[in-house]
Amino acid sequence: MRVTRAMLAVAGVVAAAALAGCGSGDKDTVPPTATGSLESLAAEVKCTPDMQTDADEIRQALCRNRDGTFVLATFATDRGQREWINDAKDYGGHYLVGRKWVAVGDDGVVRALRGTLGGTVENGADHHAHGG
Repeated sequence: MRVTRAMLAVAGVVAAAALAGCGSGDKDTVPPTATGSLESLAAEVKCTPDMQTDADEIRQALCRNRDGTFVLATFATDRGQREWINDAKDYGGHYLVGRKWVAVGDDGVVRALRGTLGGTVENGADHHAHGG
């Protein structure tokens, strides 16, 4: 089965939506952005990845550590990563973005992961607007 960008975006978004919630905690110091395989990134944040997608273009796993539950994905190309993020952000969520990797979870988890992995926080569309 060929894994399409749309399928990957939906998988990531479904996971992000399931993980959405309230969190707290912020790190003042951000380390240099981590690099490496999905397994090495997971080891840095002390989680055992539960692989969901293992394809040439993307490897994606569910992870849980003391900070919470999140999706961790690595990409074969920068372009593939950016396309995935752009598609997924339409569905909301919080994204910690590194070079050819992304972690998706609630705001508190993403901020906690940033304290270990570095990276840049990006937020998806706000679907919690009042008055709708």
